[in-house]
Amino acid sequence: MTLITVENLSVSYGANTVLRHVDMVIEAGEIVTIVGPNGSGKTSLLRAIIGATKPSAGQVTLKPGLKIGYVPQKLHIDPTLPISVERFMRLTNRVSRKNCVEALKTAGVPDLLTRQMSQLSGGQFQRVLLARALINRPDILLLDEATQGLDQPGSAAFYHQIEDVRRKTGCAILMISHELHVVMSASDRVICLNGHVCCEGSPAVVASAPEYRALFGTGTGGALALYRHEHDHEHDHSKDSREAAE
Repeated sequence: MTLITVENLSVSYGANTVLRHVDMVIEAGEIVTIVGPNGSGKTSLLRAIIGATKPSAGQVTLKPGLKIGYVPQKLHIDPTLPISVERFMRLTNRVSRKNCVEALKTAGVPDLLTRQMSQLSGGQFQRVLLARALINRPDILLLDEATQGLDQPGSAAFYHQIEDVRRKTGCAILMISHELHVVMSASDRVICLNGHVCCEGSPAVVASAPEYRALFGTGTGGALALYRHEHDHEHDHSKDSREAAE
């Protein structure tokens, strides 16, 4: 089932066109990662999908009734503001404590409900944002460089958790990343964007594409190979997940 269809999409800010003639389809249950250099239009594409940016041409079509969960690139909360994780998760959602706990468990941090937001580490904070995006059981999760500011082990652990979320909930996932060292080799597809779709396909196909190599080089297989699939490294998965939650 098709969840999102992007057709001939262009986005301009004044005289500056950041996206040209982008076509993309997201199917139910798949994981798609969008990579590209800074200024390539990744965030503009995501904003057009959620309706925050109006296309200058083309259109975005969502499945009727599509439920979207969104994890932003960053979110600033005044550290002097006394707000617990539970209260944060219920600010704009009329949900029960049980639903909050279930979402936190799915995000890999089941014990944070009563903690103050100001006391969370960077990895824990991102997991709480993930839980908040999951609380209404979305059909698709959109993540805009959600690991920015985390170190490499923390980023890898977060992406492992995303795989686990897909496995447990069945929701589709569309992620934006510029961190090539943690791009998910478990993604069903990778789309390389640089103002337009340069190439797309499996991680291995994209890593070997001339268009991708022209942007990012060829070191370590385009860096895609450095992400290790969780079922091949169960011990590392558990270790990384513990470190990210600390």
